[in-house]
Amino acid sequence: MKIFMLKSIFVAGMMFFIVLAGMQLANEGIHKMKGYEDINFQKAIAIDENEKQLSATFLGKEISSHNIDDKKRKLEEMSAYNFFSTMGKSISDGVAKSLEKMINLFTE
Repeated sequence: MKIFMLKSIFVAGMMFFIVLAGMQLANEGIHKMKGYEDINFQKAIAIDENEKQLSATFLGKEISSHNIDDKKRKLEEMSAYNFFSTMGKSISDGVAKSLEKMINLFTE
């Protein structure tokens, strides 16, 4: 079962990167077919590294730590109820407490 899961995760990861590479190749093919550079066309993934700052662009949208912090803050402000999140928390709390009791039983 472990080997199957590892293989599945590996194949899914490879497929993800293959899709991204295909998007990049398609973008380059469009540039070659047009014969000139168009400002509206952007690379699928672009990483620019300056001396102090690292910026990335994914599908034309700028990604930075500030964007992630803003999204995290907005999610915290929304404080929306998520059924799966609460179920996961309760399951993890239950497992942690039961393992703690089992460890205490064996160590005493």
